Amino acid sequence: MGLVGGEEYGNGERVGEVHIGSKNKYKRMDSDFIEEDLALYSDGMVITRKNSNSKKFVFLCAIFASLNSVLLGYDVGVMSGAILFIQEDLKISEVQEEVLVGILSIISLLGSLAAGKTSDAIGRKWTIAFAAIIFQTGAAVMTFAPNFPVLMIGRLFAGIGIGFGVMIAPVYIVEISPAIARGSLTSFPEIFVNLGILLGYVSNYAFSGLPPHLSWRIMLGVGIFPSIFMGFALFVIPESPRWLVMQNRIEEAREVLLKTNESEREVEERLAEIQVAAGMANAEKYEAKAMWHEILYPSPPVRRMLITGCGIQCFQQITGIDATVYYSPTIFKDAGIKGNTQLLAATVAVGFTKTMFILVATFLIDKVGRKPLLYVSTIGMTTCLIGLSLTLTFMGKGKIGIGLAILAVCGNVAFFSVGIGPICWVMSSEIFPLRLRAQASALGAVGSRVSSGAVAMSFLSVSRAITVGGTFFVFAVFSAFSVAFVHTCVPETKGKTLEQIEVIFQNEGEWNRQELEMGDIQQLVQKE
Repeated sequence: MGLVGGEEYGNGERVGEVHIGSKNKYKRMDSDFIEEDLALYSDGMVITRKNSNSKKFVFLCAIFASLNSVLLGYDVGVMSGAILFIQEDLKISEVQEEVLVGILSIISLLGSLAAGKTSDAIGRKWTIAFAAIIFQTGAAVMTFAPNFPVLMIGRLFAGIGIGFGVMIAPVYIVEISPAIARGSLTSFPEIFVNLGILLGYVSNYAFSGLPPHLSWRIMLGVGIFPSIFMGFALFVIPESPRWLVMQNRIEEAREVLLKTNESEREVEERLAEIQVAAGMANAEKYEAKAMWHEILYPSPPVRRMLITGCGIQCFQQITGIDATVYYSPTIFKDAGIKGNTQLLAATVAVGFTKTMFILVATFLIDKVGRKPLLYVSTIGMTTCLIGLSLTLTFMGKGKIGIGLAILAVCGNVAFFSVGIGPICWVMSSEIFPLRLRAQASALGAVGSRVSSGAVAMSFLSVSRAITVGGTFFVFAVFSAFSVAFVHTCVPETKGKTLEQIEVIFQNEGEWNRQELEMGDIQQLVQKE
């Protein structure tokens, strides 16, 4: 059972103690002092100070930690166009095309599973570096692949690197960010995924005029360049303070917190909370076997966390977003657009829309909250998917049908990016307790990658069986189920510390209680 005690202030913070079970206490003090630019002195000693550079430093860390996501996004975006020229150059079959596109998501689950244990062993920072090295190896092999088998080997390396990257970046950011900005900062990986997708689409269009045997190699090879920035990032970003505490490196953790928090008072509060949370794991000597035992045979609170974290990861993918991104040229060809250059130009509009709306989500996620955005996202996606299905089925290949198809696809990616796209990673990283966070987040990422791979590897075959329009109607049904899932299983976590979020899941009543208030809806409408 959990209890959050104390008075609630207008900014959503509480004063008092947070009890989990009967042994542990988290002290939470009023954080209004953060807003004040004060420096109090007593006998020449600083009591409380504000670090004006802390926000900039955390912002920079979030950007650098998210660079791997550019690689993932670029690979997804560029493959949608490169596959047209790979098919022409290497003479691969439709089944090989599906395997080439979808295998990356399936193989990435190996990286996601290994990333949890790896990040606990060598740290979050160096796991980010390891992910970049593996991915770049795969990208280089694909660029110079002379045939389909070698191309698949490169794809396997890239998939493992992506598995590491998609799991570790949100965990690192959520552990280094202050509660007030955690949602916005943890959505950075999704922003960079979308930026990478847009760059991939632009690369497709830019190099589409080259000979087929050369164009797809250049398209894939351009994705190697972000590794230069990744190398520079390792000299800037610190290790996660929560991981440092788990390693009993308290002074190093304090130094990191001094850079990421705005006052020494808040640093000591955060450090005390982290030490209590880490002490729970260390006192019970949580080894890998014990962690997985708790995940596979969960207590009611952990079960509720797993339902929320893994469920939202799966719904993010089974609503068909990867089919939309990977196979947008196929969708637009079915709508009536002809010619590779015209098809790839239409995909650029999709990528631009997706990137713009992820920026909107970044500004709203910590102001409006997770749950209102999820409602808008899932309902909007359901509407657009139904519209796309009807358009492709009944509107033929005329100009009106083409226009409505492009509008429906852009609307679908816009609603995805403003809600379930980034919030999926935010919530799956912030809801798990420290002792299980890396492994449970990895499990959620596995669910996401398996769902993504299943969609990508079956889309062409299913579309041939029930038409492209029929396939998107199936996605619309899944999207409708996601609305019910959000209503039933997803609590609001806006403005809460990681330790306070854990308390929500300790109490079933707290977990089931819907926290979507009218004020949140009104604020969202005004923002929109």
